[in-house]
Amino acid sequence: MIQKDKRAWAWVPTLYFTQGIPYILIVTVSVTMYKRLDISNADIGLYTSWLYLPWVLKPLWSPFVDLRSTKRTWFLAMQLVIALALLGVGLTLPTNQFFITTLACFWVAAFASATNDIAADGYYMIGLTQKKQSFFVGIRSTFYRLAMVTGSGLIVVLAGFLEEQLGDNTRAWSITMVSASVLMLLLTITNFFVTPKFEASDPNREKPKDFMEVFVSFFKKPQIGLALGFILCYRLGESQLVKMAQPFLLDGAEDGGLGLSTKAIGIIYGTIGVIMLSLGGILGGILISRDVLRKWMLPMVLSLNAPNILYAILAVTQTTNMGAIVATVVLEQFGYGFGFAAFLIYLIYIADGNSKTSHYAIATGFMALGMMLPGMISGYIQEWLGYAGFFIWVVIAALPALLMLRFLKYPDDYGKKSNE
Repeated sequence: MIQKDKRAWAWVPTLYFTQGIPYILIVTVSVTMYKRLDISNADIGLYTSWLYLPWVLKPLWSPFVDLRSTKRTWFLAMQLVIALALLGVGLTLPTNQFFITTLACFWVAAFASATNDIAADGYYMIGLTQKKQSFFVGIRSTFYRLAMVTGSGLIVVLAGFLEEQLGDNTRAWSITMVSASVLMLLLTITNFFVTPKFEASDPNREKPKDFMEVFVSFFKKPQIGLALGFILCYRLGESQLVKMAQPFLLDGAEDGGLGLSTKAIGIIYGTIGVIMLSLGGILGGILISRDVLRKWMLPMVLSLNAPNILYAILAVTQTTNMGAIVATVVLEQFGYGFGFAAFLIYLIYIADGNSKTSHYAIATGFMALGMMLPGMISGYIQEWLGYAGFFIWVVIAALPALLMLRFLKYPDDYGKKSNE
């Protein structure tokens, strides 16, 4: 039997980097791409938010992933499907019906990505001891965020460079998405070689229960109603900001934006942004592992939402000062990395107990719902209020999560509950 924790320093970073790449391409880079291809903000907000749906619904098939084959087989197969779907996006962009065809390809990639998440998270719990699961929380979240910045930074930089060189946005994004497909294929091959076959070597591994029992037991957890409300509201502001931040930076002054180029946005997110995002995530994981979640939840919720005030200031002043713009993005990235650490640990806490894989999938499904529903109407709100009014509203949207904090109960550490 292969020992747990084997080669963890090799497969944890690559597996979670691979998990982050399709997610950021589907839900964020697609926004920039459609904006550069002259799709309206309302359509961008509505249709790209629907792409969250597979992450919302993934609890419905998470027990099936447990019952059929191994999680390693599942995530390798899904990563290959994602690579093919991204290739489909790139090849159909030059067609007359590109909006429909690329959305269809993104839908395939989204369902495969959500399934990949279920399998990868389950593999993480099976392949590591409880002690190592706690230790690698910061590492996995850091590499996941590095993937997100790679997508919203380096891949967007590539698209911006090609836009300038080719003078054709459609062709530039077509080449970019084909390149993303190649990257996804290389990551799949890497994961094939670095991930040990834990499940195949362990005939005594835990089997999942009947689906309905798994599902019902999740909703019988203590304080589950308040917990789910908190999960839905934790990123209420961010879920809207993430859809409109890049259109705001790209739109001209006549539309209330700042008029930056695609390449400039990619550079801002892909250089200093990646450093600050990584530092925020690592620092957050260290502080929570050193202390207790209760101590850091309020500072981390504030760090996630406070930078939104700076976006409101940018929108009101419409400043062209690059230092102010970069500082806003940098603080947002650091705050996101720092603040999301608490959210991730809270989700692991909610999933603790029997059927961890399925319960974690259910918890993250509610997390995705909290991103999807506000994002769907973000474009309409922005067009109604303008960018200045929209970002002020985003700041106000942080209040529900802050008000719920005083009523939450926390674990003393990753596996021990207190104050019950």
